[in-house]
Amino acid sequence: MEDFFRIGVITSTHGLKGEVKVFPTTDDVNRFKKLKKCILRTPKGDIEVEKRSCKFFKNMVILAFKEFNDINEIEKYKNCELFVSREDAMPLDEDEFYIADVIGMDVYEDDTKLGVLEDVMQTGANDVFVVRLLDGKELLLPVIKQCVLDMDYDVRRVYVKLMKGMLD
Repeated sequence: MEDFFRIGVITSTHGLKGEVKVFPTTDDVNRFKKLKKCILRTPKGDIEVEKRSCKFFKNMVILAFKEFNDINEIEKYKNCELFVSREDAMPLDEDEFYIADVIGMDVYEDDTKLGVLEDVMQTGANDVFVVRLLDGKELLLPVIKQCVLDMDYDVRRVYVKLMKGMLD
């Protein structure tokens, strides 16, 4: 399982006092309000940073970190990603999962392996598993109770029930 989860990407600076615009890659942007610290992944290595302030503008998050007080200090981190550790990640509700934890799981219907879960599309209504079937084709599987029966993290398997016509 992954130890760190990506929560955003720095797209540009904002103002002159070291703030940055972040494109959130988490499904809950409110997590940035509760954020205390995160990891700034740079080409030269990871830097742990502490949040100084947070505000929202359109589809972006404006963040300031205690370690940077000037545009010249932060602008070199444009396009760098922000991560949180598993311990600092938002807690999950009963039927939720971290996407990073399910990527690569084998997908089974009954005792038959169908393929491997390659990606998760977040559509709004419900997530959709992108499954690479054993024959190389792609299956889009809605993450609903009728289709996804169980996820076993110990053996890294997703158990599903395909609806009629899904493999046509």
